[in-house]
Amino acid sequence: MLKDDYIKCKNCAKKYSIKKLKRDEDIINGFCEEKNALELSKELKLNYKTVKNRYDEIRSKIPQFLEDVYNSMPKDYSEYEEYYYFTKKQKLNNIKSLYEAINIIGFYSNEKVYTLLMPNLKHRRESHAGSEYEEYLNWHKIYSKESYKTNLYDFWKYLEENLKKYKGIEYEYFFFYLKESEFRFNYSKQEQLEILKNL
Repeated sequence: MLKDDYIKCKNCAKKYSIKKLKRDEDIINGFCEEKNALELSKELKLNYKTVKNRYDEIRSKIPQFLEDVYNSMPKDYSEYEEYYYFTKKQKLNNIKSLYEAINIIGFYSNEKVYTLLMPNLKHRRESHAGSEYEEYLNWHKIYSKESYKTNLYDFWKYLEENLKKYKGIEYEYFFFYLKESEFRFNYSKQEQLEILKNL
């Protein structure tokens, strides 16, 4: 224990502010409780940008953690499916073109979901005239037998519901929200807390 509410690690000699550690723990708790950054900043009486930056940092760490878990476990691939995600705005405008959708491939292995974000198809529109390529994609879509009964079906429903709370997500950031949904679906809140504290 040091003066002014600081502690020092006896192994690495690094100094930590107890107040800052408590703040970070409160932010992790808020993230796991699925409170948005604005809501939590008001609750903790912190600057919105402070909380938002911490949330962004958490979201940037989650994909690597999920990748490490996936690479370390034996693969059974009991389920795998392709999914086309349309934003709320696209649905309201009745846009159903696969060129506008976000293409995701999901695997269910060892009782966990793992997702891959596929390349954006928008740039293909010009090089593939007409609807033939779009029909080809739809016809050759990967899906599981009795897909409405699978764990991936439950995840796709969860993903749709979970992303509704965000007022639009830019495509360049969609990957991080996809992985956040995967993380929340795979782990209980208590497990999320322990994982994020270790990260």
